[in-house]
Amino acid sequence: MKFPRFFAGTALCGLALSLFLTPTHAQDGSFKAEIGLQLYSLRNEFTKDGVPATLDLVKSFGIHEVELAGTYGMFPDPFLEELKKRDLKAISAHFPYSRWKNDLDNVVKEVLALHLQYAGCAWIDHLGKFSEHSCQDAADTFNKAGEALAKHGVKFFYHTHGYEFEPSSDGTLFDTLLKLTKPEFVNYEMDVFWIVYPGQDPVKMLEKYPTRFKLMHLKDMKKDVQLGNLDGGKSLAKSNDVTLGTGQIDYVSILKAAQKAGIEHYFIEDESPSSVQQIPASITYLKGLKW
Repeated sequence: MKFPRFFAGTALCGLALSLFLTPTHAQDGSFKAEIGLQLYSLRNEFTKDGVPATLDLVKSFGIHEVELAGTYGMFPDPFLEELKKRDLKAISAHFPYSRWKNDLDNVVKEVLALHLQYAGCAWIDHLGKFSEHSCQDAADTFNKAGEALAKHGVKFFYHTHGYEFEPSSDGTLFDTLLKLTKPEFVNYEMDVFWIVYPGQDPVKMLEKYPTRFKLMHLKDMKKDVQLGNLDGGKSLAKSNDVTLGTGQIDYVSILKAAQKAGIEHYFIEDESPSSVQQIPASITYLKGLKW
């Protein structure tokens, strides 16, 4: 709020000064970042309608940045050409954990062929509860992958999925994973949904690790979903993804904290059967969000 240059009278002056000095008066702000899309949100459309038609749909949303989860049967060059025709840019992509662990050289080749800035993993293969052994194995795999990508100017990331919050001597196994992975080689993508679902606080997470998160997935959750489950969503229906701003997640607080932490890229990810209808509504919500 700017302090007025002059006032029409003493009463107005006193009121304005009172408002100016009130500690709870928050400065106005808004969500200013580029809004991207994780193309997995339209996996059914890619399968049913093909790549060109589905990318036309993405363009119609006003999207320019995308995150990949495969190229739907196309080789990298023609897929990139289809993106370019629609002024779409692939920023990042997900690859399976088993490939990062056992096929690293070929993954790196694919990453370079797709001209990505970031490449990462969204699920750590494990049986039963996530364990310290799985955590250590993942840290070793991620450090090695991150070092291999760094030689080519690409950054590795791990995408949270909710099962990592089993207790450990460091607090949770997610804290342990952060401690074991090298900051120069391993970044993180916060999927807000999969932070909230296991009962964690995204704002506190961003404040605790302000330099480790570089990417963010935006998705909202039905208000009646119970929190505190550590199964990584195995028991949760995809229909629990709802339009941003209509669910139980406090996106005003989260996005304020995310902008303060310097998140570089934001991707809507809507896994619901209604994603085609919900994505435009979510974009409208983000563009109108103010605090």
